[in-house]
Amino acid sequence: MHKAQDYYPGCPEPMIVSFARTGDRGAFEELVRRRQSSVRNLMRSCCGDATLADDLAQQVFLRVWVKIHTLRKASAFNAWLKRVAITVWLQYLRKNDALRDADELHESDSVTRETQGMGVDLDQALATLPATVRLCIILSYQEGMSHREIAEVSNIPLGTVKSHINRGAQKLQDILALYDKSETERQHEQ
Repeated sequence: MHKAQDYYPGCPEPMIVSFARTGDRGAFEELVRRRQSSVRNLMRSCCGDATLADDLAQQVFLRVWVKIHTLRKASAFNAWLKRVAITVWLQYLRKNDALRDADELHESDSVTRETQGMGVDLDQALATLPATVRLCIILSYQEGMSHREIAEVSNIPLGTVKSHINRGAQKLQDILALYDKSETERQHEQ
């Protein structure tokens, strides 16, 4: 039995998307093979949990399989896939993490104090941000999306996206500066 990669090596993605839109399972398998890492990485960045990220990525691809026939232009697949992934993440948040941002200012202040003196890397610093702020930061800096694109795919008002990115970036700088300071002090003590 042939695998999807036997039929589609080197085939341009828009052509594979076109085949998948008609229900071609092999073409869809090839899309999953090509895109699963990026979707899993996006989900991992959003949630900070590898197991949950894998589950969410599976949900993304299940939704893509069910809805791919509605995609109008094969060339728009990348943006459409990101929109599906972001929607899956936001739905997960609404269902499972509804109260996380309720005490945003107080929680983030205490997290900064708690991280002093601890080894904090960027993923840990990102995890301290409220979920919607973290999403905006990830989409802007990791995915290279513009503020307007983030607002469109996330249904977050443009002004809110901008303030989330500004506040989130400042918060990350503050946390990482504390980490740098504590690392420098620890090295001088040795």
